[in-house]
Amino acid sequence: MRKHVLKIVAFVLVCVAAGPCRAQDRVTILYDAFGESKELTKDWGFSAFVEHNGKRILFDTGNNAAIFEHNVKALGIDLTKLDFVVISHRHADHATGLRYVLSVNPNVTVYVPADGANGFGGAPIPKTFFREDDSLPANMRYFSGAEPDHLTSGKLYDTGNFVLVNQLTEVSPGIFLVRTVSQKQGTLELPELTLAIKRPNGLLLVDGCSHAGIEAILQAASAVDPRTEVVFGGLHLVTTPVEEIDALVENLKTKWKVERIAPGHCTGEPAFARLKKAYGEKYLYAGLGTRVELQ
Repeated sequence: MRKHVLKIVAFVLVCVAAGPCRAQDRVTILYDAFGESKELTKDWGFSAFVEHNGKRILFDTGNNAAIFEHNVKALGIDLTKLDFVVISHRHADHATGLRYVLSVNPNVTVYVPADGANGFGGAPIPKTFFREDDSLPANMRYFSGAEPDHLTSGKLYDTGNFVLVNQLTEVSPGIFLVRTVSQKQGTLELPELTLAIKRPNGLLLVDGCSHAGIEAILQAASAVDPRTEVVFGGLHLVTTPVEEIDALVENLKTKWKVERIAPGHCTGEPAFARLKKAYGEKYLYAGLGTRVELQ
């Protein structure tokens, strides 16, 4: 008993000396096309395993279910103990590995953006989608001219507890899903979810592809906290002209005051180079297999 009490006292003294104690956050990259590990398989796509205050969160699942399974097992991640899964958007390089997730954890909650085209199921199809023409005979009209009261999209998965997200949502204390919609050519109207975790010095953000643009995401996330401590994931700058990348990097540092950056996936090599130069020691390498611990 006396030893146990001494351990508690020692812990308290360490906390007092070092400042307020808080749970450590950790992000492990499970899927990407660059990295140092020879045991893991590189492929185009993204997945990250996020640990925060005892919560175990899987963010995206990569491009190939077999590769995702291999990497998960090699890294010793137990998918049966997940608290929930987040699929950022419907693109295959972020969602294909979900087949493996559901094979080992069929009842896990999976948050997905409300999007009738994503195949996760349950999104309503608006009545305005059907333009009526009363001049047609009933056998040429949708539903014989009597549109059903409720019409929803189908889903590609036999299992899965899918939760559709259509607005900024707090899914657990201090853990939010930020929803944005792309207004950019090529991905117009594509909804996407970003994981936002409140930390004492600002937000920990995990992006899938940032199709709406990282600045639009930062603006939306400011409703949770205007400060951003660190950004992980894809910034979708792989084909962006270097002049635009330079302007964005400057904005991230001066306008948005993003303290640290850990880019991956579709950020692109020219942007990796410019972000590393701009952030120096505050650039966090986050290749495949990397475990980044945040105190």
